[in-house]
Amino acid sequence: MNTSPHQPVLYQEIIHALQPKPGGRYVDGTLGAGGHARGILEACAPDGQLLGLDVDPQALEIARKTLAPYEGRVHLAQASYTTLAAQLTRLGWDGVDGILLDLGASSMQFDTPERGFSFQYDAPLDMRFDPHAPQTAADIVNGYSERELADLIYEYGEERNARKIAHAIVRARPLHTTRQLVAVIEAVSPRRGERLHPATRTFQALRIAVNDELASVRAALPQAAAGLRSGGRIAVISFHSLEDRIVKEFFREQSRDLINPPYERIYEEERKATLKEITRKPITPSEEEIRNNPRARSAKLRIAEKI
Repeated sequence: MNTSPHQPVLYQEIIHALQPKPGGRYVDGTLGAGGHARGILEACAPDGQLLGLDVDPQALEIARKTLAPYEGRVHLAQASYTTLAAQLTRLGWDGVDGILLDLGASSMQFDTPERGFSFQYDAPLDMRFDPHAPQTAADIVNGYSERELADLIYEYGEERNARKIAHAIVRARPLHTTRQLVAVIEAVSPRRGERLHPATRTFQALRIAVNDELASVRAALPQAAAGLRSGGRIAVISFHSLEDRIVKEFFREQSRDLINPPYERIYEEERKATLKEITRKPITPSEEEIRNNPRARSAKLRIAEKI
C-alpha cells in the first residue's frame, strides 16, 4: 500500500533491504504512484533497470509521470504481480536482483471517492484495483448468502460482529453505495469510543475479496523466489495479519532444508532451502513515520534473500 505520493511507507527501510546496485535488475510489483520505484532507480543509477507492475491504470499513469526522468531504464506494464514469471520472460530477464511487493490498497485509491474504497465518501460500492475486473463490492454485498457474508467479514476483516453485520446487510438489500452500507453497519455495531470506525473491518474484508488479494500473494511468492538471482532479495510490506502470515510462513518454509532421514520418508520431495530469512521479526514504521502518516501504523516489512 503506497501510502503517500511523497514518501512511501517504510521508504528508507525498503532501499536498505533491497540494496539496489548499478547494473542490477529490480521489480516493483505494486507500483502505485512510483515512490518506491523512484528510490530504487536512484540507488541503482546509472544503468540499473526496473520493471513496474500495477493492475490500476490510474496508478500506472501517475507512476509513468513520476518515473519519466528514468526513461530507458523503466519497463511498465498494466499487469498483476501474479503474472511475474510471464513478465520476466517477456523482457528476456533470466533473473532479478530485488523484488518489492507493497500489498493492499494505496492512498490514491482510498482518496479517490468514486472508487468506493473508503467509507468516508459516498460512492458506488466498487473497490476494484482493476476497473475492468468482473466483480465489484456491490456484487458481493447483494449476491452472497448471509452465511457467506458473515464468513467473509469474519475471516478477512477479523470482525467479531460479522454475523450481526451480515444479517443486517441481507435485511437491508439492495445496497449500492458506501454510505448505505456504512449506515447499516453503524446501526448494529455502534462506535462506543473505539479508535476504529465500525465499518473499517467490513470494508477491508470486501476489498480483499473483490481483488482476491490473499490468493494473489500466495500465487506471487513462489514466482518471486524463482525469479531472484543468487543473493537477490524480496521485500514484502503487508498491512493485514493474514497477508503477513502468508509471507512469514512462505519465507520460513523456503528457508528450511527438507531432507529425509535414513530409512524414512517423511517428506514427499526432498529439497534444499532456497531463501534465507533476513528478518525473523517484521520491521515496522517508526513512531515519527506513524505520526506523519497514520495509515502506515499497521505496516510490516519482511525480507528474504535467495541462497
